[in-house]
Amino acid sequence: MTNAAERLVDLLDLERIEVNIFRGRSPQESLQRVFGGQVAGQALVAAGRTTEGDRPVHSLHAYFLRPGRPGVPIVYQVERVRDGRSFTTRRVTAVQEGRTIFNLTASFHKPEEGGFTHQLPPARVVPDPETLPTVAEEVREHLGELPEALERMARRQPFDIRYVDRLRWSPEEIQDAEPRSAVWMRAVGPLGDDPLVHTCALTYASDMTLLDAVRIPVEPLWGPRGFDMASLDHAMWFHRPFRADEWFLYDQESPVATGGRGLARGRIYDREGNLLVSVVQEGLFRELSR
Repeated sequence: MTNAAERLVDLLDLERIEVNIFRGRSPQESLQRVFGGQVAGQALVAAGRTTEGDRPVHSLHAYFLRPGRPGVPIVYQVERVRDGRSFTTRRVTAVQEGRTIFNLTASFHKPEEGGFTHQLPPARVVPDPETLPTVAEEVREHLGELPEALERMARRQPFDIRYVDRLRWSPEEIQDAEPRSAVWMRAVGPLGDDPLVHTCALTYASDMTLLDAVRIPVEPLWGPRGFDMASLDHAMWFHRPFRADEWFLYDQESPVATGGRGLARGRIYDREGNLLVSVVQEGLFRELSR
């Protein structure tokens, strides 16, 4: 039986059905909508497969337009906007059942030597990932056992996620909490050596916990949810090469939430503190009717 990392690689392996047109599989899951990170990762695969291999992606900007239906294939149509000497631009439209559900624009850059380099240091010092419990271990410790539904979810999860700060379970624990969160992450198994696969896998992962920072001052991250959440847009800038099957720190914060929307920013570092990726996302937050 394949593990969750191998299933992620398979999920990102799109079927080419025509020039500039690809089809992605959407797993049949008990979710209301297709996970946004999946659509973003698959769209980036489609864009990357129409470019030369020596030009890694350096940025993407995307909009989630409609919720995707689990179990229904998604077609990705790629527009070759520009092929320059140094930069390549692609626009991808994701279509499901005849309706556009997602748009992505990605820019690829041929690596250049020289220039200048600087980086602000990470905002805080955090424990090593090996010293932190997994999410399943924290849930088991709090509840005494891992519910069957969470156990099934943990088996399907392609990333090992370890929260730097212990999970909050009650309203009392979130009093005066700042809108910040940090997690260590890595794929649960090897992802191969294709840089595009690692980039698209990290794109998938970048949508998993980013909006946590918006929720932290409002409600516990685990337990009954008081809000319906949906990603509205997503932007990423890729600064350095990386492997998504090695530990990376995802430091997240929310500078503002108002009008039913919350903005979240994320910085992804390797274990040496090198900034790998910058992420910004806005999410929709609507209180659930009681």
